[in-house]
Parts: sequence; C-alpha cells; structure tokens
Amino acid sequence: MNDIKCPFCRHPLPATTAEAKANQMKRIEVNDPAAIRQMGVDCCKKMKFDTAFQYLTKAAELGDIVAHYLLSVMHKNGEVGEKDEIKRVYHLEEAAIGGHPEARYELGMIEFGIGMERMDRAIKHWMIGANLGDEQSVTALKLGYPTGFVMKKDLAAALRAYQAAVDGMKSPDREVAAEIAKQENY
Repeated sequence: MNDIKCPFCRHPLPATTAEAKANQMKRIEVNDPAAIRQMGVDCCKKMKFDTAFQYLTKAAELGDIVAHYLLSVMHKNGEVGEKDEIKRVYHLEEAAIGGHPEARYELGMIEFGIGMERMDRAIKHWMIGANLGDEQSVTALKLGYPTGFVMKKDLAAALRAYQAAVDGMKSPDREVAAEIAKQENY
C-alpha cells in the first residue's frame, strides 16, 4: 500500500502510472483545467505540439492562467505554426491579469524592448511581478535603479513586497509537493 499522500487532497498517490493516467483522464472528462493543462504539458514533452496546443487552449478557455502562459511560450517559439507576437502578447496579458508572475515579467520585457517611452509601463509590470514573488522582476527593478528609471522608494517597496510574497508561499505542504514533483520530474 502506498503511504505517501497528496499534500493537497490527502488521498494516497497512485501506485502505478496506469492508475495516475486513469485519474487524470477522469479529471479531464469533467473539464478540470489543471488536468487538461497537465495533459498539454505531457504532450509538449513528447513533442506533440498540435495536441498540446489543443489541450492548453481548452484549459485556457476554462480559465487556467498557466495554460495562457504556456500558450504564449508556444506562440513565441513558433510551436503552433508561425511565430505570432500578437497572440503571444494576448496570452501573456491574460495570464498576467490572472496573477501569473512570469507573465508580468515578460510583459515588462516587451515594454522595455519597445523603447524608453514605454519604460514606465515596464516598471509597473515588474513592480506587480515583484509583489507576486517573481525574482526576475526584482532583478529588472534592481538594474533599473542605477539608471534612474526606478526610484529608491519604489525599489524598497518592491523588495519588501517580494520578501512578503516569498515568505507567504513557504509551508511544509508546499515543500512536500515540491519534493514529489522533483522526484516525478515535473
């Protein structure tokens, strides 16, 4: 008998891969966006990008912000036909609105790449990303401080918010889940 329990639902983890796949298919059948997204990720790992795109699109339609972010990556890399910057930005915006920290960072980088007239928007994206616990956003803000684009008080506020977000994400259950994910190569 498997003594390890899921840190979220407390049910025993499946003993076999077949059991895990059966559980995932049950969740997909009832339109669980996280299960649908995971199936899309699994397809990406197998280089089945068309199938992955279908699963991720369905998960995004059901409101999964990680699926939106992954779709933006697929559009950036051209894994669903031609590279499409407009669709990439759309999915980044949807993910950012939903609270995806890396999407905020990426949007900030896009604004930064447009030019100095959009630097204020880039800094706002990075400030929000820092508030969500994104280390890359903090790094971008730190790099903007010596150039004068980021004010000292804004950087200090972002650093405090980042630390609070990181501290708020620490828990024994999350550490157990991270260890399980690491063992399963997620």
